[in-house]
Amino acid sequence: MLAGAVGSASAQALPSNAIEAPPWFAQTFLDFGEDIRDAARDGRRLMVYFGQDGCPYCRELMVNNFSQRRIVEKTRGHFVSIALNLWGDRETTWLDGRVMSEKALGRLLNVQFTPTLLFFDESGAIVARVNGYAPPHRFEAVLDYVAGRHEKEGALGAYLARHVRDSASERMADEPFFLPPPYDLQRAPDAKPLAVLFETSRCAPCDEMHRIGFKRAEVRALLERFDVVRFGLSARTPVTTPDGRRTTAEAWARELGVSFTPTFVFIDAGGREAFRIDAYLRPFHLASSLEYVASGAYREEPSFQRFVQQRAERLRARGTKVDLMQ
Repeated sequence: MLAGAVGSASAQALPSNAIEAPPWFAQTFLDFGEDIRDAARDGRRLMVYFGQDGCPYCRELMVNNFSQRRIVEKTRGHFVSIALNLWGDRETTWLDGRVMSEKALGRLLNVQFTPTLLFFDESGAIVARVNGYAPPHRFEAVLDYVAGRHEKEGALGAYLARHVRDSASERMADEPFFLPPPYDLQRAPDAKPLAVLFETSRCAPCDEMHRIGFKRAEVRALLERFDVVRFGLSARTPVTTPDGRRTTAEAWARELGVSFTPTFVFIDAGGREAFRIDAYLRPFHLASSLEYVASGAYREEPSFQRFVQQRAERLRARGTKVDLMQ
């Protein structure tokens, strides 16, 4: 069993800078097909965590979530947990037999945020994905969803909407920069990029984004470089999508695979998705995401994390204090 591989001389040991994953995370050969089969034999599922050094959100996950007894017991009881370094060079074997480094696997899986957690079923399908930090009560609900095989009943986002009650506003906040109806989102060649925001009521991260993130002068200035439209995740608001189809906000969100709120989907002038934010972001990372798209940097630098690092270095070189959690 994978748990028995901990301490094995032939298993791949975590590097010393591996984001301080708990000691009960498994050390394996990082052959994911084998890991999934071994977990299934024990009635468990595979959870894969991508982190990186200096990531404050990774620290929040480890310190806040994995310090709570109930979360630890559920994770250890129902999952085999493996930690990967987004920039690591350890050899992994993907489900189709391809051998690649941790960082190459991160690119294959389009990991743009840390932490990112992937939950696999017994066939190797990813049944849940958490991009960015989820606070303990929401993270525990994700564990319950995957451990209980609730993917057979519906999407993770719908499950969380039913089972997670945030202390938050019963109404979605409005902003003066939101486009008014009717929502014809077809793009002209010279149009601004489109930022499509999906929210729900009773969403604490949504409230924080309005209360703090949208109040920052830097964020407001960057938002002026977009056409911004906001929909309720389950709203039946009529929408004409960038490719000219008539649908509803709810149906379009399902097509886009939106599971968490808030989620920003950025669409370029050609009507193609350029990037999305489906993670809990503090203002620095929110501003970085907006600049990543508005500047067109996403076309040259496919890794958002590298862009964030470069942006932070540029700001520090100009004497600007950078706090990734502010």
